[in-house]
Amino acid sequence: MFVKTIGEDEAKGWVAESYAADRSRLGFVMSATACWTARPDLLPAWEDFYTKVKAGFSLSSRDWRLITFIAARHVPSTYCSMVYGKMLVDDLGSKDRVLAVQADFRTAGLCERDVAMLAYAEAIARNASQVTGLDVDALRAVGFRDVQIADIALCASLRCFMARFFDATGAEPEPAFIDQDSDFSDALTVGRKPRHMS
Repeated sequence: MFVKTIGEDEAKGWVAESYAADRSRLGFVMSATACWTARPDLLPAWEDFYTKVKAGFSLSSRDWRLITFIAARHVPSTYCSMVYGKMLVDDLGSKDRVLAVQADFRTAGLCERDVAMLAYAEAIARNASQVTGLDVDALRAVGFRDVQIADIALCASLRCFMARFFDATGAEPEPAFIDQDSDFSDALTVGRKPRHMS
């Protein structure tokens, strides 16, 4: 980590609870959690906001992971690419399909709805100032409601913010998120290479 954060041995209150939740779920505290403790006063507000965004997300968990994965590629964020790339193996059925989506989701065998969703997410991650009403019309044309369109925008935009904060503070993927298949993990390294990788 590039900035001073709160260690597990000194964590109290909300920080200790957040660390305990990570350890219970994963067996370790993610640096993506620890980096927020450089501003521990913001941790409760951030976690509450993020939890509410995800709880009210109007699309599927698979959609969240796909949007996040594509946004991570364009940030670019190795951390988020690795975490969500591994999750998507179960969603898509194989590592090859995950890499096909990463390389070009338009030719990866996804349905028209998914392609439209990811095209919008990609445009947001690349340069949201270039998004127009035509992009939103394309989403409506394949059946997305406005609340869902707003959620795609929110998911992609949050990932850009979070991933840049992670990189800027020195958070990086833990060994558990770095796939043992070096070809797969190398392909998911879209930004800074983790120190844990050989």
